[in-house]
Amino acid sequence: MSEKITENEYLGGKVRIRQPLRGYRAGVDPVLLAASVPARSGQTVLELGTGVGTAALCLAARVSGLSLVGVELQRAYADLARENAGLNKAQFEVITADLNDLPSDLKQRRFDHVIANPPYFDRSASHAAQDQGRETAMGEDTPLAIWLSVAAKRVAPKGYVTFIHRAERLSDLLSLMPAALGSVQVLPFIPRAERDANLVLVRARHSGRAPLRLHAPILLHQGAQHEKDAENYTDRVKSVLRDGAALPFPA
Repeated sequence: MSEKITENEYLGGKVRIRQPLRGYRAGVDPVLLAASVPARSGQTVLELGTGVGTAALCLAARVSGLSLVGVELQRAYADLARENAGLNKAQFEVITADLNDLPSDLKQRRFDHVIANPPYFDRSASHAAQDQGRETAMGEDTPLAIWLSVAAKRVAPKGYVTFIHRAERLSDLLSLMPAALGSVQVLPFIPRAERDANLVLVRARHSGRAPLRLHAPILLHQGAQHEKDAENYTDRVKSVLRDGAALPFPA
């Protein structure tokens, strides 16, 4: 990658991530995704569309002893993910591949957890980004149905699939959910009090039979509006973003 690369700290410096100065840059979404995964030491995790590896590496920083695999379409981002694995001394295998054409050996593997932060925007109803790397990361080229289908095929029986997405795509996530996935839970995030949700975490379990659960939302920011040039996350969210705390779904 010929572009300038920056090195940024996540989880209060526990994780260091090299990423392009321009193009797709990881924000809080992959950190929230990683915090929500109920992984235990010794388990296996597959991240679809890993980018530069932020979610996987934040998860590795919170839960030791995981075996992590990431799939990334864009070679330059996959290369950075491998660099970041070394930078953070994590056991993280990164595979450069298209979800529509996964390597045969990966198709033989099943994982305790499959996670994804897929492209948010349906480009039939939005405008493309000028930077190609950002556009590939943010504009939905591979249909959401494919992301869900691949996740369902790669997760082990009784394993969990967790996606983070825009709230307006929730109906798509639910309607496209493969039959193999059940016990669906939805955890919304609202930016400020009395605002509509803008993000959702959606979790499903392979062979799950429990009814759909729509949980109370998590508040991201304090106050009715942003009043000064400083972050104002709630204490709960700050503990996730700065201290690497878990963000479990309600029991």
